[in-house]
Amino acid sequence: MTTESVADRAVAAWVTLTLSCVATLLVLINFTAPVSTVGIIGADLDSGASGRTWILGSISLGLAVFLLVSGSLADDFGRKRVFVLGGALLGLSSVACALAPTTVMFVLARIVQGGASAALLASGLGLLGHVFVPGPEQARATGLWGAMVGAGIAVGPVFSALLIKVAAWPAAYWVIAILAALLTLWAALSLEESRSDHPRGLDIAGVVTLGGGLALLVAALTESRQGWAQPKVLVFLAFGLVLLIAFVLVERTVAEPMLELELLRRPAFLAATVGAVMIGVAVIGFMTYVPAAAQRVLGLGPLAGAGILGVWSGLSFVVAPQARRLIGVLGARHQVAGGLALCGLGELALVGITEWSSWWWLVPGLALAGVGSGFANAALAGLAVRSVPNHRVAMGSGANNTARYVGSSLGIALIAAMLSLAPGGQEPGRDFAIGMTYAALVSAVLSLLGAVVVALCHQREYTEIPSRGARWDHLGPTKPSGSD
Repeated sequence: MTTESVADRAVAAWVTLTLSCVATLLVLINFTAPVSTVGIIGADLDSGASGRTWILGSISLGLAVFLLVSGSLADDFGRKRVFVLGGALLGLSSVACALAPTTVMFVLARIVQGGASAALLASGLGLLGHVFVPGPEQARATGLWGAMVGAGIAVGPVFSALLIKVAAWPAAYWVIAILAALLTLWAALSLEESRSDHPRGLDIAGVVTLGGGLALLVAALTESRQGWAQPKVLVFLAFGLVLLIAFVLVERTVAEPMLELELLRRPAFLAATVGAVMIGVAVIGFMTYVPAAAQRVLGLGPLAGAGILGVWSGLSFVVAPQARRLIGVLGARHQVAGGLALCGLGELALVGITEWSSWWWLVPGLALAGVGSGFANAALAGLAVRSVPNHRVAMGSGANNTARYVGSSLGIALIAAMLSLAPGGQEPGRDFAIGMTYAALVSAVLSLLGAVVVALCHQREYTEIPSRGARWDHLGPTKPSGSD
């Protein structure tokens, strides 16, 4: 290979890494942007309590449904193509958010944003895997990519809260649309196309059943604020469960499923999946409402509320890269369990906050939960990847991210349901404070329960899983190792 070709490949690798990281940062900024301004958006769009819940959780629904299928699309039809299409769709859907005249239109646009974000995340990681060979370089590249996830979560609420000081709330989505357009143009001109040598095909039935079932469960939780006995809640719940059962049946019968359910028989993969779901349900779901609590209970503004949330997200971002060094000592499974336990203890420390509390009363609990999130996040992705056969690494990573966003979409709706249990008739701030106490208790219990389940997922030997074809050939047990 000539010196010129080596230099060209180095430049191409740098461009790919930069684009993937910028896209991930933008996706997560957009993901958390409404967290600090949901009250203002809801008031402008005349949203009720259920509408505000959908405003917060709808993008998680889009991400959860489309992450796995986006990876398949990128591998089959071209990673650059899916990346560019994802960027263009993010720009268009952001314009739709900015122009949305009603809550329904805003929520639908956010779901589309979730699908576009899934395309950018899945294809961006695939591009990195193609450009960087396995080893230290790939580890550094994916580590930087992962750091952008934490940075985006920390920056998003502050970004929208700052803009709301100088412009109306749609300004954030106009800025995101412009940045997405620039990203799309840069990618179209600079990226090299790549695709998998072994196309997997699309699991359309899996997408429909998972997406429909998850949407209906979220709807049931959201609408349960007025009581679980409502006919529409019961209908949503029943049809949601039917579709999720259909998803399981589809995944067991199609030739190329989105998720090979037999992987859940691997204790390490089960631990990674449970850990990701619980981080979504019990941590992200609860933390999404912290800025609203700071505003409605403590009387702070959007920017101050975003800053308080930054105690959790900022510490998680800082701790995660350092916590990777502990995996070899503690084992990934124990580190995930310990991280969830710290999150649970942090949430317990947030019980009892009232309208007479000072903002700094929130700091110890948020800090503890931030350290716990960093510990867990540092180990989750690696545990998911190491627990599957080599030819299913992409599926393992995609399933773990999907589990996180499934959890967060359900968690946001669950916390909304907890808030509705507060006795009415008092001052609005007092009612919200009581609801947040219920939410903190439930989230803490779920975090601690998740920690116990993950800790109990010991690796053990299995006999060979019955084959349904060549794709099951390597689904035997993984070897016990310190990484579990």
